[in-house]
Amino acid sequence: MRVIAGKARRIQLVTPEGLNTRPTTDRIKETLFNMINSELYDCRFLDLFSGSGGIGIEALSRGAAFCTFVENNSSALSCIRQNLKKTKMEEQSRIINMDAVQAVKTMQVKGERPYDFIFMDPPYNHLYEKDVLTALKNTDLVDEYTTIIIEASLETQTEYIEELGFYIDKIKTYKTNKHIFVSKKS
Repeated sequence: MRVIAGKARRIQLVTPEGLNTRPTTDRIKETLFNMINSELYDCRFLDLFSGSGGIGIEALSRGAAFCTFVENNSSALSCIRQNLKKTKMEEQSRIINMDAVQAVKTMQVKGERPYDFIFMDPPYNHLYEKDVLTALKNTDLVDEYTTIIIEASLETQTEYIEELGFYIDKIKTYKTNKHIFVSKKS
């Protein structure tokens, strides 16, 4: 896995061993960032279920001002730290060692500003994304300008999204998974 574009382009990233994480492939990552690239410059990016940190680091490489990485797996946290050091992006980032839902609640208590992008790639088919959206729905971390992107399996159902006060802007489907773009209802 590598950084595709921007100031850290071509730098190889460290990934955790084993099957506990599922790095986003370069092709899918490139498609995703081509879709959001025009809005990345100087944005605040939240990378939930960060794994190796590849998505957040790609955002920083392409011009995001700041990224918060949330991960609770110790092996993955070590990879994020190594990758931030390797790409020289430690100053533009923060790592939170916590479950994603608990991290959202903690950041809300601390009065965190809204993020421009919230990306989450939870383990597939456990509805963790529903738990995170439930936690996000009444926080200041999301406003009408925030784009939430959920990486999910093709089988992931989305009926609950509107019930939680969000709506689906679009869904980009790939061979093995999909990205669901979600915004907060005004």
